[in-house]
Amino acid sequence: MHNNNRASIVHQIRYALGHPGRISPHLRRLTRNTWLRLRTRDHIGYYRAVMRSDTARGSESAVGSRSHERWLAMGRLQFDYLVRHGLRPDHRLLEIGCGNLRAGRLFIDYLDTGNYYGVDISPDILIAAQDTIVGHGLRDKLPHLMPVGDLRLAALPDRAFDVVHAHSVFSHSPRHVIEECFQHVGRIMKPAGWFDFTFDRTEGEEHQVLGEDFYYRTATLVALAGEHGLQATFMDDWEKLPSKQSKIRITLRPSGDG
Repeated sequence: MHNNNRASIVHQIRYALGHPGRISPHLRRLTRNTWLRLRTRDHIGYYRAVMRSDTARGSESAVGSRSHERWLAMGRLQFDYLVRHGLRPDHRLLEIGCGNLRAGRLFIDYLDTGNYYGVDISPDILIAAQDTIVGHGLRDKLPHLMPVGDLRLAALPDRAFDVVHAHSVFSHSPRHVIEECFQHVGRIMKPAGWFDFTFDRTEGEEHQVLGEDFYYRTATLVALAGEHGLQATFMDDWEKLPSKQSKIRITLRPSGDG
């Protein structure tokens, strides 16, 4: 959780003074992101361009892992958490923002054949995902990978998924993208299904940094989910794990509830 506004000038000056070696990389990223923002029409197009640039430098770092060991560990963290919460091999799982299958490779191996679906806005990272499938011997599990242009999930069938999972997606999403997902995710969930997502939590001012990192208060996302007929629960047990992000679980509101 972050209480400081990382976009504020005061925070950036303090950070620069304490981390002088990161000034040049930050300026390079700022320059690149500004250029990409000018060349794209909306956030999805912009972030797709960011992922293209990041994936060209390495698919594991593009999904936020600074080392292969960290890539493995973060995938295991996500997988173990869902299994502890009741994920079964016969469940059908949708991973939004599946990336290069950091966790997806474990889900694919665990789930019954054909029960894993992964979507991502980045065609480049999905090519890297195919390499993960081949490298980990998962072709016979028939995973489904699909590029998407938004989070309306329009090509997916009604009431199809027991579990929906999105790790480090809303941490890179402005409010309108999150709301788009909330508007449509209930359609594809089974009545007893759940949707887990992580986000960058702040108890201070909500803000964004470089158009890449977005910080929200828990109450904001809980209320937004409620506006679309969804129940949202903050997952306290996730806070005990070595992850910098927080987690909320979405379930469908029981029939008859207002």
